[in-house]
Amino acid sequence: MGANNGKQYGSEGKGSSSISSDISSSTDHTPTKAPKNVATSEGLDSSTRTLSTPSPGLILPSKSTSLSSPALSSNGHDTNSSSSSSARAETVAVVHSQPGTHTHTRSRQSKSHHHALVDLLPDHALLQIFSHLPTNQLCRCARVCRRWYNLAWDPRLWGTVRLTGELLHADRAIRVLTHRLCQDTPNVCLTLETVVVSGCKRLTDRGLHVVAQCCPELRRLEVAGCYNISNEAVFEVVSRCPSLEHLNLSGCSKVTCISLTQEASLQLSPLHGQQISIHYLDMTDCFSLEDEGLRTIASHCPRLTHLYLRRCIRLTDEALRQLALHCPSIRELSLSDCRLVGDFGLREVARLEGCLRYLSVAHCTRITDVGVRYVARYCPRLRYLNARGCEGLTDHGLSHLARSCPRLKSLDVGKCPLVSDGGLEQLAMYCQGLRRVSLRACESLTGRGLKALAANCCELQLLNVQDCEVSPEALRFVRRHCRRCVIEHTNPAFY
Repeated sequence: MGANNGKQYGSEGKGSSSISSDISSSTDHTPTKAPKNVATSEGLDSSTRTLSTPSPGLILPSKSTSLSSPALSSNGHDTNSSSSSSARAETVAVVHSQPGTHTHTRSRQSKSHHHALVDLLPDHALLQIFSHLPTNQLCRCARVCRRWYNLAWDPRLWGTVRLTGELLHADRAIRVLTHRLCQDTPNVCLTLETVVVSGCKRLTDRGLHVVAQCCPELRRLEVAGCYNISNEAVFEVVSRCPSLEHLNLSGCSKVTCISLTQEASLQLSPLHGQQISIHYLDMTDCFSLEDEGLRTIASHCPRLTHLYLRRCIRLTDEALRQLALHCPSIRELSLSDCRLVGDFGLREVARLEGCLRYLSVAHCTRITDVGVRYVARYCPRLRYLNARGCEGLTDHGLSHLARSCPRLKSLDVGKCPLVSDGGLEQLAMYCQGLRRVSLRACESLTGRGLKALAANCCELQLLNVQDCEVSPEALRFVRRHCRRCVIEHTNPAFY
């Protein structure tokens, strides 16, 4: 990032140190032969010396010399830095030289940009343009001139911060950004409502502690793939950010619960009746999540409407009982690859009744017609069902589903070998609004079921019959009756 130099810009940098230096020293990068005005650091934790720069800017990734978008130097030209062959390329901080140096170069630049059309744009037009830029590009713009600096740090542009890059030192980047955004409102960023740092594998609890302390108005937090995050950091966020509604923890394998109490003995009941306002929670690939943890989450987050628990392999039917008991408003629920979940679990899910719209139980091999019948009977407003790989599902289960859920729009029963033409005929008769159907690897299907489906479901948009023994004639029939339907198949005779 460029620096916020108080001596040069008066109120712009009053009371703050060089942000460029903070970001540079917070980021690791391999030794390179840097051109003028490009500062590099050597070693994983060594500090970077940077020149004073008129305005802040984020670090630029420099993976190799073959990158399609090379770093920009201070004079606006592209500069490529080649990484050392013995170490992985990480990041390079781009900075300007001190004002007063390279006088002739700057005079030539001022002459060449004297009549730049962009300078004629009013402030509100530039703000509109800046509002569409990602975080790192917005910080680059802040380095152009004093006017752009003031515009780029307008609080209205900083409702969202997005940081990406496996090698980015996310903890320090967050600390420097929040420090700059807290200048007008000491210690808090009242405008920052969304923080997305998904894929920043170097993010740790320290970075989330800063977010929790400085962003009381936070509504959306995404830390997918940040596997160093633990329960302690999540506790800090949910306890200090009462407006948090959207939380994505997918891939955070250390997270085992979400609560407002740190003591394990108090996790089962909310502290003094307090509740977490989260509506959307994604805990996909949180392998350590168990029944007790989900029970804690359900008791503290009763407002949940969207819950994704894909590949949480330790969950059982008991966890779903607690979920249905404490979170009656769930509309979307994914239990894909939760192989310990069976028919009793679906019976508990069916207690959600009219709220449930989306249900995924793909590859839950313990589920049979019994569980599907419970869901069909008590959840008549179901729109989406993914039961791929549920080998116990038969035509009887599809018949109950079709009769009880006439508003069904999307159905995936791929790799269900007991599903045949009889089940499809029931679907065609009662679910004529179907738009997406996947029958991949359903070995018992023939053309009869497909013809019935195509003749009655005219709104069909996608049909997957890959690895099915279906004749080209049946596929042509589908194409004639459902002209907007995309047919995915493996039959070389159909074209």
